[in-house]
Amino acid sequence: MTPERELVVPAKGLVVLVGVSGSGKSTFAARNFAPTQVVGSDSCRGMVSDDENDQSATADAFGLLHHLVDTRLRRGLLTVVDATNVDSSARKRLLRIAADNDLPAVAVVLDPPEQLVRDRGAARADRALPDSALSRQYRQMRNGLEGEGFHEIHVLRDPQEIDSVVVRTRPLDNDQRARTGPFDIIGDVHGCRAELEELLTRLGYTLERDGSGRAVGARHAEGRTAVFVGDLVDRGPDTPGVLRLVMGMVESGDALCTRGNHEDKLLRALKGGKVKVAHGLAATLEQLSAEPEEFRDRVLSFCAGLVDHYMLDGGRLVVAHAGLKEAYHGRSSGRVRAFALYGQVTGETDEYGLPVRHPWAEDYRGAAAVVYGHVPTDRARWVNNTICLDTGCVFGGRLTALRYPERRLVDVPARRVWSPPVRPLGADDAPAPRDPELLDIGDVLAGPETPGGTLDTAHGPVRVPAGHVLAALEAASWSTVDPRWLIYLPPPAVTVPASPDPMFPERPDEAFDHYREQGIDVVICQESRKGTRAVAIVCRDSAAAARRFVPGEPGTVYTRRGEPFFPDPVVEAAVLAELRAGIEAAGLWEELDTDWVALDGEFLPWSLRAGAEIRHHASAGVVARATLPAAAEALAAAAARGVDVEALVDRVRQRAAAVESYSAAYRRHVWPTDGTAGLCYAPFAVLAVEGNALTDRDHLWHMGVVERLAEHSGRVRAPRYLAVDLVDPRAVASATAWWRDLVTTGGAGMVVKPLAGALAEGRKGLVQPGLEVRGPDDLLLDRGPDPSPPAPPGTARRRGLGRAAGPALMGHRLGVEALARHAAGEPLWRVHPLVFAALALQSRSAGPEPS
Repeated sequence: MTPERELVVPAKGLVVLVGVSGSGKSTFAARNFAPTQVVGSDSCRGMVSDDENDQSATADAFGLLHHLVDTRLRRGLLTVVDATNVDSSARKRLLRIAADNDLPAVAVVLDPPEQLVRDRGAARADRALPDSALSRQYRQMRNGLEGEGFHEIHVLRDPQEIDSVVVRTRPLDNDQRARTGPFDIIGDVHGCRAELEELLTRLGYTLERDGSGRAVGARHAEGRTAVFVGDLVDRGPDTPGVLRLVMGMVESGDALCTRGNHEDKLLRALKGGKVKVAHGLAATLEQLSAEPEEFRDRVLSFCAGLVDHYMLDGGRLVVAHAGLKEAYHGRSSGRVRAFALYGQVTGETDEYGLPVRHPWAEDYRGAAAVVYGHVPTDRARWVNNTICLDTGCVFGGRLTALRYPERRLVDVPARRVWSPPVRPLGADDAPAPRDPELLDIGDVLAGPETPGGTLDTAHGPVRVPAGHVLAALEAASWSTVDPRWLIYLPPPAVTVPASPDPMFPERPDEAFDHYREQGIDVVICQESRKGTRAVAIVCRDSAAAARRFVPGEPGTVYTRRGEPFFPDPVVEAAVLAELRAGIEAAGLWEELDTDWVALDGEFLPWSLRAGAEIRHHASAGVVARATLPAAAEALAAAAARGVDVEALVDRVRQRAAAVESYSAAYRRHVWPTDGTAGLCYAPFAVLAVEGNALTDRDHLWHMGVVERLAEHSGRVRAPRYLAVDLVDPRAVASATAWWRDLVTTGGAGMVVKPLAGALAEGRKGLVQPGLEVRGPDDLLLDRGPDPSPPAPPGTARRRGLGRAAGPALMGHRLGVEALARHAAGEPLWRVHPLVFAALALQSRSAGPEPS
C-alpha cells in the first residue's frame, strides 16, 4: 500500500496543474480544492461557447482563464489552474500573472504511466486524442519546468499516490496575523550590544546569560514579544553579541526579526558569494572569525531564515526593514523583497553620495501601521501611519523601540559614536508628517479605503456602493457642521419584523426572537420617545476644543447626517453650556479622565425639527374636519330619502374617529419652545472621551452615566429602561407588559438592545445594535389616518428585518471603528473615510436630512 503523501501549497498564491490530457488533473483538483478555487480551461471554453469540446473557442477560453486568474490573485486568493500546461509558453504566461500580483506559484505535475493515460483516452469517445498528440504532450511536459521560476515543483507519478495524496495549505511566511502582541518593535541595532541590553531591560525584559555571562536571550514577564526591524549587524562594536542575544530570543519564541539589507549582504558573504566588503561588513566578518565555526553556521542559518516583512495583529501592523507600501502587504515576490530591504530609490544620489529615496510614506494611506528602519533619522516620528525607528544608535544617536499597541516610544542613548555617519542625523530625508487636520477629498473618494471601495474594520470589511459616494460628499460640502467635529454618524434605525398580531403590527416578541437566534441571552429594553436623533460633543474648555476639534468652538450638536441641529448658534451655545455644567456637577470630567465627551441621544420635542412633517399631519386633520361633516350631512339627507347608505355612514364615522386618533397621536409630541425653554435631551450612550471609545461598556454602565447627568442637569432626561433575561419566560412576559403600558398611554415604543453594548457579538459577528418596537400610535403616523380593516387573525405575513438591516449593521461597524480610531488619536484622514462611508450608506441622494 502506498503511504500517504502530504503536499503543501501556499494558502495565497497560484497552483499550476501540469499534465497531459487524461492524466487526472480535473479529478485531482476536484478532490483537493474547493470548486471556487479551480479555474479550468474546459469550463472556460464552455462559458464562452456552450461546448467544452469546442476547440475553436480555445483562444477566448484562455483569455477568460487568464482574466479570472489575475483577478483572484489580485484579491489574494488561492487559485488552481486546471489545464494541460505542458507547453512552457503557457506556464510562462501564468508565472507572469503570479509575479505581477507578487504571489508565489507552485507546479503540481501529474505524470502517470503513458499506457494508463492511453487506456483512459480510449474509454472516452468525446475526448479522443491521437497517439502522436499524446506523445508530443509528454515530450513537452518533460522538457522544462526547472528554472522557469516556480517556487516549488511537486511531481506525482504513481497512480495510487496521485489518488491518495493529501493537499494542505500553508500561510506565507510573512503572514503572522494571528499574533496579536503586545509587541516591542526595535530599530536598527548595528552591533550595539550594550545599548540593546539596556533598552530591553528598560522595556521590562529579563536577560538570560550563559556561563560566560553573555546574554543569550531575554523574556518579558507579561509575555510581550520583541520584533526587530533588521540590520542587527555591521558597523558596531559587537555584532556577535547582538546576534547571540537576538537569535536566542527568536529561537525561544520571545522575538521575531525581519531581514535587513545588512543581513542579506552578510548571508551572501557567508555563503561565499561575491560581495563588496563595505559599510561595516569587514568589521562583522572579522568579529565572526573569532567565533567557533558552529556559531557561524548558526548565524548563516538564522539569516537565511529571516523573512522580508511581517503582517501582525490581524493585519493592523506591518514590520519591514525599509518599509512597505500597502500594495505589497502580505505578498511575496522579488520586488516585494527588494522594497522591504532597500526601500524605493530614484536612481539619483544626494550631496553625500547616498541614494535618493522615493518618499513612499508621504503617499501612504493604508490601514495598517507600518514600522520600519533603514534610513537613520534624528528622531522617530509618525508619518501617515508609518514610523521609522532607525535613530542612528551606531552613529551616536539613540536606540529606539515602539511599544505596540500603545504607540509609545522608548529609547536609550548611544554609549558613543561607534561609526561616523556619512550624513548628519539631522539632515535626514524623512518626509514631513502630514498635517493631521488636512482634509483631502482623495481620502474619501479614491483609493483602497474609501466609501467607493472596501473599508477594513476590526469587525469585518464594509463595502459601500460607489454610486452613493458623490451624493454624500455633495451633501457634506454644503450642509454639515465643520468636518473636524464629525467623528461618528449613527446608523439608520431598524424596526422589528412584522408580527402576526393584527392589533400590534410590531411586538417585542420578534425582537426577542431575533436576538435569541443570534445567541444573545440578555437585552435591555429602553424607552423611545418621538424625538430627533442628535450627537452632542461637549468640550470642557477652549483648549480641549482647539486641541481635538475646532478652535474657538465649545462643542457642537449635529443630526444623524452631520447637519447642524440648531440653526441658531445662540441656542446651540446655550444648550452646550447647560450640558457642560451638568457634566461638571456630576463629576464626569474627573471620573472619565477627559476634557471632552461625545453623547448620542435624541432631542425633544419632535416638533423642534419635524415642522414640515407635522404640518403634513395637521393638514390631513384640517381637511378631514372640513369635509367629513358635509359628507355626513349629505348621507343623512340621502338616508331620509330612503337610500341605503348605512355602510357609507359607518365609513365616514370611522374616518372621523381615525382622524381624531391620528391628530392626538402627533399632538402628544408637540409643544412650544422658546430658545432653550421647553427643550430636553435624552442621551442613551456615551460614545467616546479622550483616549477611549466607550463602545466596550455595557448599556447599564451607559444608563448609569446618563442618570447621573440627568440628576445634575435640568436639560437632560434619562430614558426608562428594563434589563431582560431572554431565557426567563417571566422576565420576557414582564418586559412585554411594560412595553404595552408604554404604548397604550401614548408612548412611541422602545428599543431593544444587547445588554453587552455596541460590541455585542452573535453567531456571525457584531449584531444589530438595536431594534425599534413601535407602538400603534407611532405606526399610525406612518400609515396615515385612513382606517384599514385589520387582517384576519393568523393571516399577517411574517418578514425579516428588511432592507434597512444590512446598511444599518454596516453603518454600525463603521461607527464603532471611527470612534476607536479617533479615541486612539489617529488623524482625521483615517477617521473620515469611515464617517463619509456611513453618510453614503444612509441615503442615495444628497439634500437636507428629513425630519
